[in-house]
Amino acid sequence: MTEKQCTGEPPEQPLDFIEIEPGAMIERAELFYQDIRRRRTVRDFSNRPVPREIIEKAVLAAGTAPSGANRQPWQFVVVSDPAMKQKIRLAAEERERDFYLKSAPKEWLDALKPMGTNAEKPFLENAPYLIAIFIKMTDVGRDGAKQRTYYPSRSVGIATGMLITALHTAGLATLTYTPSPMAFLNEILGRPKHEHPFLVLVTGYPAEAAQVPSIDKRSLDEIATFLDSAEEENAGS
Repeated sequence: MTEKQCTGEPPEQPLDFIEIEPGAMIERAELFYQDIRRRRTVRDFSNRPVPREIIEKAVLAAGTAPSGANRQPWQFVVVSDPAMKQKIRLAAEERERDFYLKSAPKEWLDALKPMGTNAEKPFLENAPYLIAIFIKMTDVGRDGAKQRTYYPSRSVGIATGMLITALHTAGLATLTYTPSPMAFLNEILGRPKHEHPFLVLVTGYPAEAAQVPSIDKRSLDEIATFLDSAEEENAGS
């Protein structure tokens, strides 16, 4: 028995890290940026089938995300059954009509106008896959004991970002969909109450004539602040 095992500390293993020459790192970073900046939220999906293995690998990639105390507080419910997708669409559109006609403040509706959204959500049936993502507020460990999760919303948000990136890298389009309220997803998908719906990630091929809003993203100067040392500042001047 090792010293760490005797003290109750978790076992360790060598880090699987591949160091890359700085020039190659810059090239890889630029190639990744040029690819990921093409990612757009798509609302018009083709019903072309997508191999399930692509979805499985993307979900596995999302499951490698960091999480509080490694509790991995996510559950990905992958829906491809047409009848189930129709149930989700009907329930979601009922809530969307209430949102657009009754509860949404004018400021919010004005902000949505450039996106071209409304209460109709045909993508929930047209796209081959819906991935309903749930946050586990508590969980059951591999030993069968109930355990709480830590920073579950942050952890699931990170995992969702990795899932979107994995699907884009594989060649699929995505849409993050957040009906409100979302508790109907628990009932339709048979999920327990301690799992809270986070969002529905719609994925598949874009429709042949798909259009997206003409928008831009903020520049580096607008989204980042770099606090360099005096030496670095002088070297760059």
